[in-house]
Amino acid sequence: PKLGLSAKNYGRAVYECLRGGLDFTKDDENVNSQPFMRWRDRFLFVAEAIYKSQAETGEIKGHYLNATAATSEEMLKRAECARDLGVPIIMHDYLTGGFTANTSLSHYCRDNGLLLHIHRAMHAVIDRQRNHGIHFRVLAKALRLSGGDHLHSGTVVGKLE
Repeated sequence: PKLGLSAKNYGRAVYECLRGGLDFTKDDENVNSQPFMRWRDRFLFVAEAIYKSQAETGEIKGHYLNATAATSEEMLKRAECARDLGVPIIMHDYLTGGFTANTSLSHYCRDNGLLLHIHRAMHAVIDRQRNHGIHFRVLAKALRLSGGDHLHSGTVVGKLE
């Protein structure tokens, strides 16, 4: 789900996806900390969904929790919460959060056994311009060098096609 669910209903949707056969789900880049679904509540309900689906299926399940925030300090607080809940993968929107924040977050992840998934929200502003911009392969390399473990790369043909 993109937006609009409460944290509890979001957790239920994650559970249903994982219980239904998916191995991983992820927060949408727009899912952050809105008044109807605060990040800490979402993290708690998603962790519960992961553990419940794992117990019922006997399979390893996961979810990428969006830790992107207005400051690096807030992102680190969210990463720490994910770690404390036992959720090993967090997500960062590198253009909205920034490359320096990405590196700080990646250092925290290395030191604490977390994986860092990099989302490319807003990438088209930079890499889809014919006459200027930066090719996505260059951005991807920079993101890997700044500490991302893996990168949301999109589809071959375009969004939702």
